[in-house]
Amino acid sequence: MSMHSRTSSDASPAPSGPWVLDTRELGRRAGASRRHHRSLAPTTRLGLDIIAVPDQGEVVLDLRLDSVVEGVLVAGTATAPLEGECSRCLDPILDEVEVEVTELFAYPESTTDETTDEDELPRVVDELIDLEPVVRDAILLALPSSPLCSPACAGLCVDCGGKWAELGPDHRHETMDPRWAALRQRFGDTSTAGTTFDKSEEN
Repeated sequence: MSMHSRTSSDASPAPSGPWVLDTRELGRRAGASRRHHRSLAPTTRLGLDIIAVPDQGEVVLDLRLDSVVEGVLVAGTATAPLEGECSRCLDPILDEVEVEVTELFAYPESTTDETTDEDELPRVVDELIDLEPVVRDAILLALPSSPLCSPACAGLCVDCGGKWAELGPDHRHETMDPRWAALRQRFGDTSTAGTTFDKSEEN
């Protein structure tokens, strides 16, 4: 017996919820196919701390289900709105992500079922498949870890926190040379007491 074989008592419970599709209409006939188009809200937060699908956002699925010898092959696209903030200037971001989804859900007792673990490939359970984990993983992998409002975003001035895009090229901050700080405190301002640097050159 294969080390991956499972008895009926080991099988996962049947999935439930709006993300679950019934595959019985395919009839396990290799070559049979069906299309599914639906909009679904994630059951839990979908995204990263800095960018994610908004709470009221929905994921639009345009999928084709094909019955193959080893299971049900799901292929298509998932599209979702995104909300977040720019990692440089902290401005709000409204965007959209579209990902390709391709996954095989293995039939129970198929060769694939007996030779792979469930964390490698999802399973068909009681003729049902749960699309949410597959779509969730695809979207998370597509999200930028450092989203930008635009590729040319210059970010914020490290001294005053102003946006470089609004401050202009002449924006500067005076930086005191620490060697002259004591003299300036004692004798007041002198022409050699400090040096002015253009902070834009540091970015």
